[in-house]
Amino acid sequence: MQPSKPNFLAAFVAVTTLFFAWGFITSMIDPLIPSVRAIFSLTYAQAMLTQFAFFVAYGVISLPGAALVARLGYGRAVICALAAMLVGCLIVPLATKVDHYELVLLALFVIAGGITVLQVAANPLAAALGPPERAHLRLTLSQAFNSLGTVIGPYLGSRLMLHGGMFDQASAATSAAELRAVSLRSIDASFLIIAAMIGVLALFIWFFRRRFADAPPPAQAQDSVTAALRSQWAVLGAGAIFLYVGAEVSVGSNLINFLHQGDVLDATPERAGKLVSLYWLGAMVGRFAGSVLLARFRAVRLLSINAFVAAVLCLAVSQGVGGFAAVCALAIGLFNSIMFPNIFTLTLERSTASAAATSGLLCLAIVGGAVLPPVTGYIADSISGSAGLHAAFLLPMVAYILICAFAVRAARARVIAVSETAI
Repeated sequence: MQPSKPNFLAAFVAVTTLFFAWGFITSMIDPLIPSVRAIFSLTYAQAMLTQFAFFVAYGVISLPGAALVARLGYGRAVICALAAMLVGCLIVPLATKVDHYELVLLALFVIAGGITVLQVAANPLAAALGPPERAHLRLTLSQAFNSLGTVIGPYLGSRLMLHGGMFDQASAATSAAELRAVSLRSIDASFLIIAAMIGVLALFIWFFRRRFADAPPPAQAQDSVTAALRSQWAVLGAGAIFLYVGAEVSVGSNLINFLHQGDVLDATPERAGKLVSLYWLGAMVGRFAGSVLLARFRAVRLLSINAFVAAVLCLAVSQGVGGFAAVCALAIGLFNSIMFPNIFTLTLERSTASAAATSGLLCLAIVGGAVLPPVTGYIADSISGSAGLHAAFLLPMVAYILICAFAVRAARARVIAVSETAI
């Protein structure tokens, strides 16, 4: 009698909810930026430290996170990651209670650290929960739910954090202190809702933890990321990932304040935040369209076209006004859609380092999301009026031009067969 095959469906559903959760939480930072900027009277650069605190966790936690997953296994590592995220969410009410922006940044770092471990565990786990020949389909489906989370996050976050309080234009009779207190409570409520969602997820994962034991165990990390530094293409690919994530996060982080400007849409912060969902919706739709187009066109061609169009859109935003500038800014999300996976795979195909070492370096390069947004904030601060936010789009424009150059160079480079790749 043959042993029955394990049923991975319930476990896969549980893992897919994790993809949704970290997409939702990551995109909630977009409405948090104008909220803390108003509450704590910050400059654009200071407000962008929220993204620095969040994305720097990828550079700090990725390698220890991989070791943690290898040591504890998928189930326990995911529970630990969710516990860290829960603690981070609970630090936020403490930060608002003592009125310290620095504690908000600490909370975001802790949350992002948990998300980093979650990604290290969930990506290979989603691929492992079922027949190997359908691994790509499962990972694509999980990523689709991650994209859905990024669409819903800004909309709900704007409804919670950018409504009432300091953003209520009809409350002239209310004291500034009272309005500030209302806005602080809105931030608390947002992160307590996230904490409740994480708690439910943790119980869900705990209930199905035994199902993860049937999946192949996580691989032990044997290849050092430093090995990838000896490969020219691994370094070039890491640079492209650094620029892409930095540009995507910079654009998304500036959109609410940009759409709020009188020479653009003059939208309320809440309405502008809800419109940011269209930026992430474009990325979600583009991933599905890109899957179809990649079956007919070379990845290097699609990457170069998308990066070039994104650069042109950034230039248009920097020079345009009104609805034209708003549409161009939101449309950048559509052309961001296929960049990350294409840069990733193009690099793996050309790197002389092992796939494990190259992938590790590429994941570390996500720290670009911590570096470029504060620089765009500095640009916005250095130029008076709304012109500063327009000029801030020139930095992502340069990043997209360099990504286009990466794609052009990749088209001329030799693809290394798997047997030739250094192990």
